[in-house]
Amino acid sequence: MTIPLRDRLVQAGVELLEEEGLGELTLRAITRRTGVSHGAPRRYFPTHNALLAAIASTGLDDLADRLQPSDGTPEEQLIEAAEHYLDFAAERPAMFELLFRHDLLEGAGGNLRSRSLPLFEHFADLVTHARPNTPDARARAIALWTNLHGLATLRATRALDLLGTDDLTPLVRHVVHIHLS
Repeated sequence: MTIPLRDRLVQAGVELLEEEGLGELTLRAITRRTGVSHGAPRRYFPTHNALLAAIASTGLDDLADRLQPSDGTPEEQLIEAAEHYLDFAAERPAMFELLFRHDLLEGAGGNLRSRSLPLFEHFADLVTHARPNTPDARARAIALWTNLHGLATLRATRALDLLGTDDLTPLVRHVVHIHLS
């Protein structure tokens, strides 16, 4: 079965991103890897950023799959989702970086914002269910997410390695507890 060119371009972009990083994710590199002319992507992607959005979309799908709810209390689910978020950042640091490059992706297509907002809403719902009588649950969820995003960024860039912090579970539990208190 022949893979459509659009899908081959996206897959080549994902591979380059994972192997070389965002700085090397050029249209030339993607077309070279795919074995097509530099103009071929224009049939599917009007701009380089539109291709980046399609590449980011694959990472968003992976992250959404990882954050699917499991059994347990809302607080346990929140801790598990936080750990999966940090794992994604550690395992796919370049994709993690791309997902949050709104300067590149905003308006590039793929409806990334409308697809990523439910991921945050999932965190917010878990905070609300963990503390149902808390009037500021959304503000707590935003504070928790920003705290987790900071940890994820430090993990993605391997800055936490300097602290000898391999097992982040105690730290994640502590962060979640602080924001739910």
